[in-house]
Amino acid sequence: MQLKELSSGYGDVPIIKGLSLEVNSGSITALVGSNGAGKTTLMKTISGLLPVMDGEIFLDGEPISGTMPHRRVGLGLSLVPEGRLVFPEFSVEENLKIGAITPRAQPDRTARTEEMFELFPRLKERRDQAGGTLSGGEQQMLAIARGLMSAPRMLLLDEPSLGLAPNIAKFLFEMVVRVKESGVTIFIVEQDIKSTLEIADHGYVIENGQIVTEGLGSDLLVDEAIKTAYLGI
Repeated sequence: MQLKELSSGYGDVPIIKGLSLEVNSGSITALVGSNGAGKTTLMKTISGLLPVMDGEIFLDGEPISGTMPHRRVGLGLSLVPEGRLVFPEFSVEENLKIGAITPRAQPDRTARTEEMFELFPRLKERRDQAGGTLSGGEQQMLAIARGLMSAPRMLLLDEPSLGLAPNIAKFLFEMVVRVKESGVTIFIVEQDIKSTLEIADHGYVIENGQIVTEGLGSDLLVDEAIKTAYLGI
C-alpha cells in the first residue's frame, strides 16, 4: 500500500496534511506518535470512513480513494478500530463469524473460526460467552480475530494496546508478530512507541498530521531524538 501526498480531515479542516508512506507486503509497518497527531484519522481515511481531500491511496498499484469501505474490505483491507468494538450480546463465536463477510472468507468460515481459536486459546475457552462479558484484553483479542476472519491481505490495527494491562498488551504484540508470520501484512498505529517499534520492520513518526521521520523499527528505537521526545530517556 502507498499513500501519496494524502490529506484528509473533518469538514474543511485537514488533520492529515500531504502525508506519504509505504507499507511493504509481508511486513509490520508502524505509525507512532502522540495523542492527537492524526493516527486514527489516517486509519479512517485508509479504510474509507473519511474522504480524501487530496492525494491518493494505492493498493497493489491501483488507486482506491474513491472506493467504498465495503469494497476495500473485499480488496483485502481489514480495520480493527480503536475501542474494541465487539457485539456485546453475541457470543464470541458469533462475533467471529460476523467477521467473515467477504466472498472468499464465507466458504471457509468454520475453518477460519477454528484457526482463530488456535491463535487465541482464551477465546476458545469462552466461545459461547457473550462478547460484552469479556475483559478488555479478551475483547481486544476478539476484535483482532474478527478482523482476521475476512481473510485480509492487510490488517489495519488502530491503538490495539490502548487501556490494556502491560502483560496483556505484551501478549497482543506477540500475536501481531504471529499474524504477520501467517502471511498477513500489518499496518499498526500506536501510542506505545517502544513496544510497537520492537516488532516493526519499518516505522514512521507522525506529528501534526505529517511524517517527521522514518526508518527501520530497530533504528528508530535507538534514535536519540525519538528516545528524548517520546520514550522519556
